[in-house]
Amino acid sequence: MTCAPLPLLYLDEHLVAVDKPAGLAVHRSRLVGADEAYLMDRLRAQVDGPLHAVHRLDRATSGVLLVARDAAVAADLGRQLMARSVDKRYLAVVRGWPAEQGEIDYPLSGASLRGAAKPALTRWRRLATVEVPLPLGRYAQQRYALLEVAPETGRYRQIRRHFHHVSHHLLGDTSHGRGDHNRLIRQHYGVHRLLLHAWRLALVHPRTQRPLQLQAPLDAAWERLLLAFGWQDALNAA
Repeated sequence: MTCAPLPLLYLDEHLVAVDKPAGLAVHRSRLVGADEAYLMDRLRAQVDGPLHAVHRLDRATSGVLLVARDAAVAADLGRQLMARSVDKRYLAVVRGWPAEQGEIDYPLSGASLRGAAKPALTRWRRLATVEVPLPLGRYAQQRYALLEVAPETGRYRQIRRHFHHVSHHLLGDTSHGRGDHNRLIRQHYGVHRLLLHAWRLALVHPRTQRPLQLQAPLDAAWERLLLAFGWQDALNAA
């Protein structure tokens, strides 16, 4: 099966930045069917030479994914990530109205969900809120919030698990979210995806040493929800 080319946000002889679609796995794993496409294979059909993904995005998450074009550049970017000098900003829609800003400092275990938990820190800034007149359970209206989220560490499913921990579950999260709210946004807004998007990535280019700022546009499901909730101006001002 021939797949459409992946949207590229940046390309030079050292780096590629991909706008990863929701639902596409980055690497092959036991959770990906043997006949399914995955991002790195599709990217190799577009870009010549070796490619090294330098950070992770969950299959359900969309947005900026950075890929190095040689091992030395990958190592340099890995050091920036370890030093927490790469600024990663996500957009997320959560149930309830969190405070205008805050942080979640809660250790998390790895992908196996076993072993000792490691420090994990997530900060957020609230961009907009909405109250929709849709009954669910004992509430006649539902409250949702649009957040800009900055994970300071990179644990497995960190943002999803952290907001689950504080009971502000991400909408569309079928693993750590609330099924009743997921059904509500599917039925009333036609949103069938996790509302988590790797929106902006800022770093120092490992070869030119110049600042590099990347941003991935939102897909149709996101745009539909922003319009329904009246959040376009809040995002434009962020």
